[in-house]
Amino acid sequence: MTESIQRARATTASYSITMRLHTGTDPAVIGELATKVAERGGITTALDVVDSHPDSLVIDLTASASDGDHANELVEAVETLEGVRVHKVSDRVFLLHLGGKISVEPKVNLRTRQDLAMAYTPGVGRVSMAIAEHPEDARRLTIKGNAVAVVTDGTAVLGLGDIGPKAALPVMEGKAALFKRFAGIDAWPICLDTTDVDEIVRTVELIAPGFGGVNLEDIAAPKCFEIEAKLRERLDIPVFHDDQHGTAIVVLAALTNALRCIDMKLPDARILVSGGGAAGSAIVQLLLAAGARDVTVYDRIGLLHRDDERLTPAWRALAEQTNPRGVVGDLRTGLRGADVFIGVSAPRILDAAWIDEMAEQRIVFALANPDPEVDIHEATKRATVVASGRSDYPNQINNVLAFPGVFRGLLDARARDVTTEMLIKAAEAIASVVTDEQLNPNYIIPSVFHPDMSKTVARAIVDCVPKDPDPQG
Repeated sequence: MTESIQRARATTASYSITMRLHTGTDPAVIGELATKVAERGGITTALDVVDSHPDSLVIDLTASASDGDHANELVEAVETLEGVRVHKVSDRVFLLHLGGKISVEPKVNLRTRQDLAMAYTPGVGRVSMAIAEHPEDARRLTIKGNAVAVVTDGTAVLGLGDIGPKAALPVMEGKAALFKRFAGIDAWPICLDTTDVDEIVRTVELIAPGFGGVNLEDIAAPKCFEIEAKLRERLDIPVFHDDQHGTAIVVLAALTNALRCIDMKLPDARILVSGGGAAGSAIVQLLLAAGARDVTVYDRIGLLHRDDERLTPAWRALAEQTNPRGVVGDLRTGLRGADVFIGVSAPRILDAAWIDEMAEQRIVFALANPDPEVDIHEATKRATVVASGRSDYPNQINNVLAFPGVFRGLLDARARDVTTEMLIKAAEAIASVVTDEQLNPNYIIPSVFHPDMSKTVARAIVDCVPKDPDPQG
């Protein structure tokens, strides 16, 4: 009898391996391989015969697992089959990253001496002199008008924490690839080997002439707030901290549609936000700006309230604007009677049974990644609308819905800063993509691959930017 394996659900690609197998020619071996993987909780996504001989086969078996240890278990399980030998194992994620995920390619032909003379010397000198006389033309005559710096110090990378600038580089490369894929923007990973606020600010200042915008990424709170504020004050190009504002935009968009599902308006909703860090703070600020009136924040010291002397400056700023009913206590206390839970905090901190103590129609956004605040499967049994940051459940709240379109609009409009109005309009644009006919509790937010997403968001941003009377400015 096969022992039941209790583990997280296997994903489609995050932990995907390909095993090169040498087997006999018995036709039954194909079915046995897939069965063995399934028995151990994996998913066979491809099984290909890559070479055949009279007495042997070479088979590539691609399977998905829930994590690295599970992947090793799948290999060990396949090795127990008689007549099957595992020749080598390739991790498909690592193979994809070999040599990096992005590159630089010229947009012009460089085939002849004439091509070279126009793209480089001596022709390029004329363009340089024109920009020296009219610096505003740099956006039009160089890559600056379509370039974004993706800046990190590696102190808050995904859910991995402070892993440093080199380890952050694959994530920044991925971000740059998303900019290109979804908005046609050329983004550059800038991983800084310093955690000093002033050094980071000064470095970005020094490289800013080559960029049309700055995307701050994976910088730990609270210094991320200071870095963003100083850069916005000193630069004449927009500065956007995606961990804060990108998350806030998509959460507001999803909440707008979730509230439509329960026929409630934002000002009437009682909202509990778990997590008072960068993302939580930005979400709260945007919810309040959009009209929310009853928002309470929970963090590790409990529900934030203005009379608590333990509050840090960042928490105190939140407490001064939230918790209008003065609720004191733990997460469960704050959850009682709430219409909405928004988690941007830590895994498994919310007992699914507590959801029953919320309002009759309740909304649960458990966005901690990769492990959410509550078991999503259990939450769907109790809440009216459930969303997470995961791709293997409906209603994935993903920043990719926002930042490509936001920057496309900022660059197209030659904006100098990012305003709260822009953030709200971007959220409204994302929400509007889901029509009344499409809206239901399992579809409150469009797919990141929706063909109109970036263009819709970009138009909303452009409409917020005052028109420059000088078309060359």
